[in-house]
Amino acid sequence: MKNKTDVTQLLIQVSDGNKEVVNSLFPVVYNELQKIAQNQLKHERKGHTINATSLVHEAYFKLVDQKYVTWQNRAHFFGIASQAMRRILINYANSRAAQKRGSGTPDITLAENLGESFIKPDELIDLDEALNRLEKINERQSKIIEYWFFVGLTHEEIAEVLKKSLPTVRRDWRLARAWLTRELKNMKN
Repeated sequence: MKNKTDVTQLLIQVSDGNKEVVNSLFPVVYNELQKIAQNQLKHERKGHTINATSLVHEAYFKLVDQKYVTWQNRAHFFGIASQAMRRILINYANSRAAQKRGSGTPDITLAENLGESFIKPDELIDLDEALNRLEKINERQSKIIEYWFFVGLTHEEIAEVLKKSLPTVRRDWRLARAWLTRELKNMKN
């Protein structure tokens, strides 16, 4: 496996338009993308029609097909990859929710079970909308929730990625979680 600097160099070459590097990059980042996809899918219902492999492939091809993105580094790439996977799952949830409105299944309170159980499509949509609102208010808190929930990073890893202290990340996590709890409750009413 290549080190972080090698991955960053490959990403810079892709940003510079070197399409030959795209084939070299995929095997290097695949395992990490697979972990992100598996983490995101652990919140989905059993028997989901999208599996981790297809989520990785779809997200990767969307990422490397970007014409106007300049990859800053490895962390930037994986952060954007997690957002791409989130978008794919949100689009899937939107189409599924449109098909199954009013299915009669009980609601899961995300604030209580965040990360512990699967989320129904309409709840994922609500979470996405709430995170988008939080991002406008406090981008860092939104990123912390996204990195924890969708990417599966620990608070220590989030602190490293965001270049913030661990106490700052933990404080922002508590504030963001409280804000999300209130927002999600208000969305249900």
